[in-house]
Amino acid sequence: MTLQQLQYFLMAIQHGSFSAAADAMHLAQPSLSEQIRKLEGELGAPLFARGGRGLELTDAGRLLRPHAERTLAAADEAASSVREVAKLEGGTLSFGTFGNAPYYLLSDLVEDFRSRHPNVRVRLTGLNSSTVADSVREGRLEAGLIVLPIDARGLDVRPVAEDETVFMSRDPERLKEPMTIERLQDRPLILYDARYGWDDPTRRTLLDRAQRAGVELEPDIEVEYVEAALELCARGFGDTIGARSIAVGRGFAKRLGSVPFDPPLTDTFAFIHRRNAHLSPATRAFMALAEKRIVKLIGDRAVRPERI
Repeated sequence: MTLQQLQYFLMAIQHGSFSAAADAMHLAQPSLSEQIRKLEGELGAPLFARGGRGLELTDAGRLLRPHAERTLAAADEAASSVREVAKLEGGTLSFGTFGNAPYYLLSDLVEDFRSRHPNVRVRLTGLNSSTVADSVREGRLEAGLIVLPIDARGLDVRPVAEDETVFMSRDPERLKEPMTIERLQDRPLILYDARYGWDDPTRRTLLDRAQRAGVELEPDIEVEYVEAALELCARGFGDTIGARSIAVGRGFAKRLGSVPFDPPLTDTFAFIHRRNAHLSPATRAFMALAEKRIVKLIGDRAVRPERI
């Protein structure tokens, strides 16, 4: 049974004869008749009683009619919904971001996307990068923007930009030279992303460097949000680390100084989605806008590495 056969069946009812239905659909009458005969053969019962007064429905035809109407209506609705999404005239964008993304680009990005595609609903979840990776891998999110490293099993990972991680303090004496991992262990340290701790990608990179140098790092204060860490640092409760773009962009430049790490320490931003998955037009459009914004924000630190 095909949608075409059900359509021919309903058109024959509407027009009262196979020939009139075929004319209305710009078909040859034998083609329409053959498809209805195939439908009757599959169902095992005649649908029309062919008499001198034209077509009349049999009991089987009367039973089939409402089902055929509902089936074709559902098919039309499904096709319409796909067309809306394909043309970015509807649907929902489901996207995950690393926890600090609001400080980089989210508000302006959403405004830009909605101004272009006002009928697409936007659902963004701000999580730690490792949790975003799990959600994308398990199909709860279609795609995400994360900070590397993450568990890349089953994921397509496309790095797009790097931002330098710097040491920050309000004490000028601590900012006279680049920060080494050995000297960092002696600083009163404030770290953000308390919920995920050393599972956070930025902190994992820092921890890896410390372990290679035989150094132990233990924060004096842990908070959830980077802005809280910067505020506590600005009030003199300790020193912190963070992306240069965030520190400069959030108004802390006049209250805090910064120096790079020696050797330099960077965050790498990447888009992820399930391997071999087909991305919706809305997600592709959102990712294109996000890439333009983050590359513009970070400037010459944008990179184009190979896929992982």
